Amino acid sequence: MAIGDVYDAEHCPDVHYVDTGMYDVPEYGSVYIVDAERPALVDTGIGTNYERILDAMAEVGVAPEDLEVIALTHVHLDHAGGAGLLLEECPSATAYVHEIGVPHLADPSRLWAGTKQAVGDQIEYYVEPEPVPEDRIVELSDGDEIDLGDHTLAAIHAPGHAPHQVVFHDPAIDGVFTADAAGIYAPSTDEVHVTTPPVNFDLDGALADVERLRDLDPATLLYGHFGPAPTADRLDEYAAKLEAWVADVETKRAELGDDDAVVDHFVETVETPEIWGDRKARAEVAMNVRGVLVSLDR
Repeated sequence: MAIGDVYDAEHCPDVHYVDTGMYDVPEYGSVYIVDAERPALVDTGIGTNYERILDAMAEVGVAPEDLEVIALTHVHLDHAGGAGLLLEECPSATAYVHEIGVPHLADPSRLWAGTKQAVGDQIEYYVEPEPVPEDRIVELSDGDEIDLGDHTLAAIHAPGHAPHQVVFHDPAIDGVFTADAAGIYAPSTDEVHVTTPPVNFDLDGALADVERLRDLDPATLLYGHFGPAPTADRLDEYAAKLEAWVADVETKRAELGDDDAVVDHFVETVETPEIWGDRKARAEVAMNVRGVLVSLDR
């Protein structure tokens, strides 16, 4: 797998995905193209190198003027940061997002400030998001459906990661676009990793999100990070890892009594996919520890 490569989602007709090269590493950020009667993107990446998404659309035969739907799982900038830029290039497209996220698409200034605080020096990989005109936004609530003709994206509210997160269930492929509700999947190691960033992570809510995914019983999980995988026992595995991760952070905080020391401990000890490289891996772990610490305080 390499940055910019486009792949067919196995066992998911009409669905393709591109490695956006998020944070300048492969196998971390994916954007999905659904080549349906009404063509759609699921998520947009961070906006940096958004031309890779346009190139991927061209590779699968979707012209910018033919794109009709940009379905956003949530407004965190690693999933929605490119929405404004892509809407400028795709004049017939409309952005669909959970109702809580609508104001942040229209005016992303608070989101931009919060992202800078959350990701630290990784902000150099981002571009400041473009506002999305309100007349090009459709708000979604739990259970709403986006009709793509021969596909349907049913929005399932999954607020454990963020209050504006939904997952999209597409019965035509027996799959779910999981956003961050099922963790981070690394194809090179065939492992699932936790994602628990500040400030909205909530363990009980995250476990409830996993249960909603179980209830849908999809054959395929289409991860925002990264790519599709057979569901198998991955949801059970992820729920167990979440509970163990939060317990470990809580125990280490009680032992060390200093949050910076807690972050440093896990940065040095947690194993991450080699393909992410050292800088991204360390930043990912640090952010996830901080998210758990914030949730424990809350």
